[in-house]
Amino acid sequence: MNQSRPKVKKSRALGIALTPKAVKYFEARPYPPGEHGRGRKQNSDYKVRLLEKQRLRAQYDISERQMARAYDRARKVEGKTGEALIIELERRLDALVLRSGIARTIYQARQMVVHGHISVNDRKVDKPSFRVRPGDVVMVRERSREKHPFQVAREGGYAPDGETPRYLEVNLQALAFRLDRDPNRKEIPVICDEQLVVEYYAR
Repeated sequence: MNQSRPKVKKSRALGIALTPKAVKYFEARPYPPGEHGRGRKQNSDYKVRLLEKQRLRAQYDISERQMARAYDRARKVEGKTGEALIIELERRLDALVLRSGIARTIYQARQMVVHGHISVNDRKVDKPSFRVRPGDVVMVRERSREKHPFQVAREGGYAPDGETPRYLEVNLQALAFRLDRDPNRKEIPVICDEQLVVEYYAR
């Protein structure tokens, strides 16, 4: 579902840096692209909620259909639907490959999974949307480990700037990690006012 729109332009339109490269451009031009990018915008309630939903979708690089399905599952969970939605998305295999430091961006993480480089509990999984459960062990498959991106990952080249989320136990030398438990919303490094996303779908 990887859109062709340049990631930097998309980052500026949504107001969040979607890749490490976008961070630098974003600091120089922290306004939307286009000749009217710096103009004052009048935002309706609908537009504010729509933008927040698009921002969340972009951070996980998922389709509208995948997002709507995740929302439907989150609605059935006890507690706050918005928090349940973010936790639901965070348990995607591609998202956790990114958080572990095995991939540099969500786009690279998705590619690694789709190309069959990743296994869960010693079984190849090539669906980025695969939902990892607490106790699952995820690792780069033996036949893929000598490929350049994984050598970079092993040396910590893609490790997150902050600390690794506490719900993961990561061994980069082994190119492996385990999901210890379900994440808490406050631990998930996603920029989102999830209540606005819930209001968008509940309208």
